[in-house]
Amino acid sequence: MFAKAGKANSNNKNYQFWQQDNHPIELHPINSFFQQKLDYIHENPVAAGWVNDALAYIYSSATNYAFNSGVLEEVEVLY
Repeated sequence: MFAKAGKANSNNKNYQFWQQDNHPIELHPINSFFQQKLDYIHENPVAAGWVNDALAYIYSSATNYAFNSGVLEEVEVLY
């Protein structure tokens, strides 16, 4: 099966184990997909059981987004 996949792809010589494709998606701050991913990242410490609220995790940017202040310094984003 790996040999057959390898022969079908000119990037390989013998075998292919990983699927070779990508689906780039633009992450722009006004994009709902961006917000979904940001919320997911902010909720990781909660899911891990480290804190009860995403805003309580000191190294998270959640407080920056919620209150426009936090431990992290504000960085100007250039588009």
